[in-house]
Amino acid sequence: MPSTAIVWLRRDLRLTDQPALHHAATHHDHVVPAFIYAPDEEAPWQPGAASRWWLHHSLTALAASLAKLGSPLVVRTGPSLAALRALVTATGAEAVYWNRLYEPAVIARDARIKEALRGDGLTVESFNGALLFEPWQLKTGAGEPYRVYSPMFRAAEARFNEVRRLLPAPRSLTPPPQAGEGENRTIENLGLLPKIPWDSGFYEHWQPGEQGALRRLETFASQPIAQYKDLRDQPALDGAVSGLSPHLHFGELSPQQCFVRAQQAQHELVSAGAHGNIHHFVKELCWREFSHQLLYHYPYTTDAPMYDKFAAFPWRKPADYANDLKAWQQGRTGVPIVDAGMRQLWVSGTMHNRVRMIVASFLTKNLLIPWQEGAQWFWDTLVDASLPQNTLGWQWSAGCGADAAPYFRIFNPVLQGEKFDADGSYVRSWVPELATAPSKYIHRMWEAPGEVRRAAGIGLDSPYAKPIVDLMQSRDRALAAYARIKGEAA
Repeated sequence: MPSTAIVWLRRDLRLTDQPALHHAATHHDHVVPAFIYAPDEEAPWQPGAASRWWLHHSLTALAASLAKLGSPLVVRTGPSLAALRALVTATGAEAVYWNRLYEPAVIARDARIKEALRGDGLTVESFNGALLFEPWQLKTGAGEPYRVYSPMFRAAEARFNEVRRLLPAPRSLTPPPQAGEGENRTIENLGLLPKIPWDSGFYEHWQPGEQGALRRLETFASQPIAQYKDLRDQPALDGAVSGLSPHLHFGELSPQQCFVRAQQAQHELVSAGAHGNIHHFVKELCWREFSHQLLYHYPYTTDAPMYDKFAAFPWRKPADYANDLKAWQQGRTGVPIVDAGMRQLWVSGTMHNRVRMIVASFLTKNLLIPWQEGAQWFWDTLVDASLPQNTLGWQWSAGCGADAAPYFRIFNPVLQGEKFDADGSYVRSWVPELATAPSKYIHRMWEAPGEVRRAAGIGLDSPYAKPIVDLMQSRDRALAAYARIKGEAA
C-alpha cells in the first residue's frame, strides 16, 4: 500500500540539501510539503515586519519550485499541532518530518508536537538542516558549552571532516490524491506584506528564494570571497561581503552548501595561482554556529545579560532616552556613519556588519540605552533577523555576553568612519544631506570651519552641526557606568 509523509516546512525553504524532504522523498511514495503559519507559537519573538516580507517572497518562490516537481505547497495556519493532525487526516499520512530549529519557544513547541504525534501512532523524525554541527556536539574539555569563540572555532575546525555531505533535490514529488483537501490558505491570505509600502527599497536589494540564494552564493564564491578578509570591513563595497545571511536564516541555503562551495573556491584559487583564502568566510559561518550554541544552552539571554552582574548596569530610564532612541532609529543622530547605517537598514532591510557594531556601540555606550531596545529594533527591521545572531551581536556590543567586547571598548564612530569609509562614499550614499561635504570633514562636520559647513549646506539647525550627544563626554559617562560593575562579571 502506498505510504505518505508530511514534510513540515519552517525556515528550510529549499529543495536542495533539505534533509527532511530528502528523507520523505526517498522513503515514501507520496510527499506533502506543508507550511503552517503560527507566529504566536514563537512569542515573544514572532517574525518582525522585514522578516515577514522575506517570508512571503520565499514561500512564493518555493511554491513555484515545488510546482515544477509536480507538488503543491500546502499552506495552513496554526495552531501547528491541530493543523498537522488535520493534514494527517486529509492525506492519510503515516509520517511527519521536519528540520530542527533552535529558538527556546520553538524547541518547546516542537517537543510537544513530536510527543503528541507519536502518541497518535505516527512516525515522527526531525533532522539537522540548519547547522554544520548540532548545538550539543561541540564542548570544552570539561564538557561545558563554549563561551569564547576562538576555542569553539578550533574545535569545529578539527571536525570539519564530519560535516554532512550534500543531499540532492528530489527530481519529482508525487502528492497523494487528496493532498488538496482541507482548509488550505494561499500565501497572500497570510497577510505577510505591509499594507503601507515602506518595503519598496527591499526589491532593489534582494531576491528571496532558493534560486536567488544560489546565485548570490555563486557570485560571491567566484571572486569576492578571495578578498573577503581585506575588504569586508569597508561598507561602501557592497559586493565585498556575501549577503547570504537572510538566505541562511530562511533556509534557502544550508551552511553545508556554503561550506562546500567555499572549499571549492579555495581549490579554484590555488589552481589558478591566485592569492586569497576562504578562511575568514568559514569563520563567519562558524560565528553563526556559535550564536546558535549559545542560545541553545543559555536561552534566557534573549532578554537578560549572560552574566548576572550586568543586570545592575545603570542604564538611562526610558523617559530620559525616548527622544534619543527615536533619533537613532530614524538615522538623525548627527553622527554620519551611525545615521548612514540606520538609514541603510530602513531602506534595504540590512546593514553592513562593521556598521552594525558601530551603531550598537553608539546606542549602548554613547547613549546608555539598554541593548534590548536595539535588539528589538533590529528584530523588526532586519530581513536576516536571526534570534541567536541578534542576541549574540547585541550582548557582544554591550559587553555583557559571551566573548563580549571589553566593557572599556567604545567605538569612536568618527574614527571608525574615517578608517573604513575614508572618502565618505558610504555616508554620501545614505545621507544625502552630506553629499557635497568634503571627505576631510564628512565624518565630523561639527568640527569643520563655518564656511565649509555653509558650502556643504549644513546650517546651525542641522544635526550634523551638533550631534545629539558629545562623543567624548558620553564615552566618559559610559566608562563611569561600567566602572560600577568592573570586575564583577567574569
